[in-house]
Parts: sequence; C-alpha cells; structure tokens
Amino acid sequence: MFLSVALILGLAGPASAAPPAIPSEATARSQLAALTVRAPGSMSGYSRDRFPHWRSQPGGCDTRDRVLERDGTQIQYGSGCNVVGGRWVSPYDGGVWTDPADVDIDHIVPLAEAWRSGAASWTDSRRGDFANDMSGPQLIAVTDNVNQSKGDQPPHEWQPPLTGYWCTYARMWIGTKSRWGLSIVAAERTTLTQMLDRC
Repeated sequence: MFLSVALILGLAGPASAAPPAIPSEATARSQLAALTVRAPGSMSGYSRDRFPHWRSQPGGCDTRDRVLERDGTQIQYGSGCNVVGGRWVSPYDGGVWTDPADVDIDHIVPLAEAWRSGAASWTDSRRGDFANDMSGPQLIAVTDNVNQSKGDQPPHEWQPPLTGYWCTYARMWIGTKSRWGLSIVAAERTTLTQMLDRC
C-alpha cells in the first residue's frame, strides 16, 4: 500500500537504515579515479540465474527478507522471518510503503551491468556472493516500479528521481564497483563525478 510521497507531504524522513560501508565523498572520488575504464563487455551467456539469489539466511529468512528488515520499520512477520508487512521509505523517490510486494530490493550495480563490467569471468558462486552482498552498499529497498524503470542502466543512463539522493547513490555505486573490482566506461565516470559534485 502506498501511503504518501514524502518529498511532497513532508511526512517521512530518510529510510530507517542504510546499506553498510557507503564510502565518504573523498573516498569515493579516490575509488572512482582507480577504477579501470574500458568498453562494456559482451552480454553473451548472461542470465540472472548465473547470479543465484536470494540466498537462505539464518532463521528461515532469505536475503530479501533481511534487507526488508534492515531498511524498514514496524516489521511484521509471517511464518519464520518471512516479512509480510512494515513501513519502508524509498530513498529513490520518497515513496512510503506498507506492503512488501510494493518494494523491490535493488542491486545498486545491476546484475547485467556487473556481467558486462567484469562478472562474466567469475564463477557462479562468486556471482551469488555479489547478488547477496549485505556487507557492502549493494542492496537497498526501494519502490518497485522505480527500480523497474532503472532496469540494468548505469548512472549515465539513469539516476534516482530525487536529485538529493544522487550523491549517496554515486557513492554506493562507486563503492560497489571498487569493492568487486568492476570496470566503468568513460561516460559513467563523467556522470558519477557530476553526481559527487552534489555532495
């Protein structure tokens, strides 16, 4: 259920929790400068199944449940720790939701983007680690249709609707690519630099 648009109504602040290990602006700039710039790789052989998710977590949860739990408040559970309700504020668009069906867990660096920037050479096990990475800034709960509009697009092709989140989004993107040793393209680097200029 959609409750409000926080930016317009002023009823909600930022999400209750944020992904861990988001680099500072200064660190993100250093990480960005160190990333390899090269043309995107081929999508040959790509499938989301090559990035196994969502993995089982302790207590009968999976990774999706754990991110919903981390990023939400007033969490309600079904059987085990299956999340069936709560309250989530999407930092991408300010949407406030109470039904987890309206919330997607976004891979900051989409799986297809990871594939063409280095993950094609990984094992499926490592790709699964990437797709379920909760120790870095790679997973976040957001409005489902906003995530779907993003698809697998990099920052020079898509940015969150709320420009006030661009600095954080760029830091998360850069932090993830640095953490996993993924490459970037020149246009991506230019756009990320411009997004960091909003910090």
